[in-house]
Amino acid sequence: MVNCLPTLVLALSLVGGCSARVVTVSPGPLIRVEGQPVSIRCNVTDYGGPREQDFEWEMSRDATGAKTKIISTFDVKFSSPTLSSRIASGDISVVRLNDNEVELKIAELKSQDAGFYFCQTPSTDMIISGNYVAQVQLTVILNTLKVSPATLPKVIPEGSDLTLSCNVTREFSYPTYLSVTWSVKKGATSEDVLMFGPQGDVSTGSTYTYRYLDGGIRLVPSRNGVFDLVITRVTTSDDGIYQCTGAEWTHDRGGKWTKIVESKKEMGAVSVTPSGNSLDVKASSYSSPSSTSLLLSPGDSLTLFCNVSVDNMAALTLEVTWLADGREIITMERSGVVISNGTLSGAPGNHREANLEKTGVGEYRLGVKELTGEDGGLYRCRVRAFVKKEGLSAGGGGRWQMTAEKSSSPVTVKVSEIKPNFTPSLRATQKPSRTSEPIQLVCNVTDITRLPPGGRLAVSWEHVGLPGNDGPHHIGSLDGNGNVFPGRDYDDKLKKGLMSLSRNQPNAFKLWFLSAQPSDMGQYVCIVSSWSVSSQGDLAKTSENRSSPLTVQWDTKTPSLNVAAKRIREASVGGATFEMSCTVTTENLVGWTSYAVSIESQDDLKSNVRTVMSLNPDNEVQYGETDPNRRDNLVLTKSGPAEFRFRLAGVQLSDRGFYWCNVTAFTKQQLEQTWTRAAQSESNKVKIDFQENGPAFTIAIRSDASSVYPWETAKIDCSLSVSGSSPKTDDLAYEVSWFFTRLRGGQTTTRVATLDRFGIVRKIHRNSSSDVSIERRDTNNYQLNIYGTQDRLVKPCLSCVLGILVFLGLSWWEELNHLRTTWC
Repeated sequence: MVNCLPTLVLALSLVGGCSARVVTVSPGPLIRVEGQPVSIRCNVTDYGGPREQDFEWEMSRDATGAKTKIISTFDVKFSSPTLSSRIASGDISVVRLNDNEVELKIAELKSQDAGFYFCQTPSTDMIISGNYVAQVQLTVILNTLKVSPATLPKVIPEGSDLTLSCNVTREFSYPTYLSVTWSVKKGATSEDVLMFGPQGDVSTGSTYTYRYLDGGIRLVPSRNGVFDLVITRVTTSDDGIYQCTGAEWTHDRGGKWTKIVESKKEMGAVSVTPSGNSLDVKASSYSSPSSTSLLLSPGDSLTLFCNVSVDNMAALTLEVTWLADGREIITMERSGVVISNGTLSGAPGNHREANLEKTGVGEYRLGVKELTGEDGGLYRCRVRAFVKKEGLSAGGGGRWQMTAEKSSSPVTVKVSEIKPNFTPSLRATQKPSRTSEPIQLVCNVTDITRLPPGGRLAVSWEHVGLPGNDGPHHIGSLDGNGNVFPGRDYDDKLKKGLMSLSRNQPNAFKLWFLSAQPSDMGQYVCIVSSWSVSSQGDLAKTSENRSSPLTVQWDTKTPSLNVAAKRIREASVGGATFEMSCTVTTENLVGWTSYAVSIESQDDLKSNVRTVMSLNPDNEVQYGETDPNRRDNLVLTKSGPAEFRFRLAGVQLSDRGFYWCNVTAFTKQQLEQTWTRAAQSESNKVKIDFQENGPAFTIAIRSDASSVYPWETAKIDCSLSVSGSSPKTDDLAYEVSWFFTRLRGGQTTTRVATLDRFGIVRKIHRNSSSDVSIERRDTNNYQLNIYGTQDRLVKPCLSCVLGILVFLGLSWWEELNHLRTTWC
């Protein structure tokens, strides 16, 4: 080794610092098998000169013996003539891996290749430093590896265990190790199942990892190089060609495992027979095992057997189900738990259950007690076979795979039953003669025979309308327990008490309608059924008979009205009260009835008809062509079930004419329905006719002075007198107006002031400084006062106009006349 501390700076710059060449080869000693390939690597680091280095390989029998040149990377003539043929054939070669690394490769080792191998790198360093040669020992051993697989069965039943046995051995002369690998070939692809070794570890193919972890695949090492791989509970997916591969390994220095030789042997093709191919299911009866038909009587017990045979029964778990007419009735699960899937016959209220038990290997017994007629049918036994794919996992169970399912041929079970016999007859105890009268029908059951003890009768009613109507309609039924079930169209009637279904006697049933309607006419039928009671108290229908149809029909007459009007109070004078009544009589009206009344009038028999007021079926008042101010004088009321009264207070001359009632009848069958118009009629006409001459009035105007001085007050009186018939004083009122006309200036009349019937004075605006007032001196005398007279009022002509109003009601006045008088 050279010390580089005293070197010159120039030398340091050329060498690149203190460094030493290092040549290394694969760590040894190397143990390889004759006839197998070997690769030895050589690497150089910390060198100077070109980046790409050259290598030379030599070998000798021992470390100090003569060397034989093998091959060089730069000198083609380097090799020994004894190896030229092997080099030329490629059996010996050198491969450059990097600029500073190569690999010596021998494709097929021979025994004479054993020895020490030397890798040398020619120096390119400016300073010789480090090592330029490295060596490794190669040991060549004989190929003693033997792989002997056991022959596999060509066919194996599904659910069985498959054992793959493989014997792997070698002669132990050097420290080598063995491994064994099982694989399966399916078509063109092959996959490893499991590999064991070389250092005692186990690895699996990706498809088999979970199965191995759950115990579905087990490795069982034996003595003398025998290894057993057990695949439990095989399925059809395990079909394939199985292979066994044995390998010999060496543990090179540095911890690397190197496979030095291997041998693969085919174990054989395995075909897994599906369970369904051998699964056989037979159903038979206890009393007649060979018969496929069984005849029993009501109350008997039914016993059926299900016999199951299949290859490799012990490897399978069965689920057994009995079906009646395709419906599952009872199941024994894989765990042995029995689950009843419902009642046997499926009839409402039936709670009899079957029982199922395992009586032997592959034998299961179905038992049903207390048979009824509805228990007859086709009975089958269905079996499902399962394989547990894996053993116990961390979750505490395995995954089950159904491998086969098969059902037996049916066993026909007939339950012969002697049906009861009876005769239903239908009659009407109440038959309506017209609409709205009740209907009552009775269905009697006679000639009852063979009805078992505890047997019961039930009834169902049907109705077919008259020709042209839809039908039949289900009215309702009464079951054996007395429960009533109305039909869809009759449910509302039953709830409202408009109909009823009942049992009068054990053998008599009644149908009743409160109020017959035209839609109820037609033919009625009662359908009587018999029901037997089982030991559990359930009812089962045994027979059914229909009665002959019964026709229910009546004459439907057209509804009609008759209305009579009569005068209650006569209006002989104006202001009096007129009152009349209208009485209604009906025929052929059914249901709830109400009336609409209209009071109509006309001035004479040829004039237009007008409606005064009306009352609708709900007794709501409406007014017609009447003055809104007079509506308080009009009254229309219902004074009886079919009587109405009209009153007109304070009659006037305009009220004279003919009055009558126009009545419309409305009906409905149910309270919540709307009113339907049934009939209409008018009453006779009642006349309001009176003559009104009225009182005679006269007025006079006067003054105490015919002339006044300017600015004096002029007083002028206006007096009236009444003669002849007249209304009461309280029913009269006066309106007085004053006018004047100038002596000079034409005949133009100007209103001065007015006193209305309420005593209010209204003065007319004038272009004068004078003023006026009116006062009522007594009942028939009025005075006009003119204050501050002026000369232009001298000798005027004053007029007094009297308007007479008669009080005709609470607030209605009529003007009878106007009278005028003049004073000049």
